[in-house]
Amino acid sequence: MTSPSQPLVKDSRTPEGPASEEPGAPAPAPPGRAARTGRRGGRSLLSSLGLNLIALAVGLGVWALLDPLGFDTVPGPGEVASRAGELIADGTLADDALASVRRVLTGFALGTLAAVPVGFLMGWYPVARGLLEPYVQFFRTVPPLALIPLTIVLMGIGETPKIFVIFLAAFLSSVVAAFQGVVGVDRTLIDAARVLGAKDGTIFLKVVVPASAPFILVGMRIGLGSAWGTLVAAELIAAPEGLGFRMQQAQLYYDLPTIFVGLISIGVLGLLMDRLLLVAERRLTHWQETR
Repeated sequence: MTSPSQPLVKDSRTPEGPASEEPGAPAPAPPGRAARTGRRGGRSLLSSLGLNLIALAVGLGVWALLDPLGFDTVPGPGEVASRAGELIADGTLADDALASVRRVLTGFALGTLAAVPVGFLMGWYPVARGLLEPYVQFFRTVPPLALIPLTIVLMGIGETPKIFVIFLAAFLSSVVAAFQGVVGVDRTLIDAARVLGAKDGTIFLKVVVPASAPFILVGMRIGLGSAWGTLVAAELIAAPEGLGFRMQQAQLYYDLPTIFVGLISIGVLGLLMDRLLLVAERRLTHWQETR
């Protein structure tokens, strides 16, 4: 028989250790867990870089095989690299790249700075949404490139129309993301903040803005892609230099290596800028669970 003073089942709440934890307190991380997490993150980064290098090698290999397979109109990697070396040596590529990056960054920065407050207004105030959303949705259906003739007539052929077209492409991509980020905030979070006595301004700054940050940053990445996608057409507006301008000039003389140099330069510059935005996104939204 078991003595009445001895419990039949062990109480699961009884701590098995020298010190007990407060009820509801999170369990301490096992020793070495942070180190293991850091090692896994480092291995994941190395694995990703390795896959990127493999993909790059495969792409170059396929490109090099196009000529032997009969696609002799496409210049090979060696020919394009030789042409890139010539353009770098005489400073043409650097000047064109700087001119294009300046236009893209200016239009993208202005578009994002305008899109975020407009998106917040549309998402937070129903009156602003009713007044602004029809115009936003209307201009989203009109490609920015279709406005080039109008911008030339209204703004001339200087830098202003080029930057305006890029600004419009970035703005329309980012404003919808900011708007969707605000309207997509969990209503429970807002109600909980109100129960705790927070005012609308505090709720907006402490709840809505952080919760909308992932949407805004994704919209910025899409807007950056739209800005680069609009660059070549924007530089048709009497541009004296730029990657798009150089590609258009090369088209007149059927200079395929120069066209390929321009394409690769735009892709590399766009990829580098996108990676910078991705790093900023991870730092600003580190609280968000991602794969």
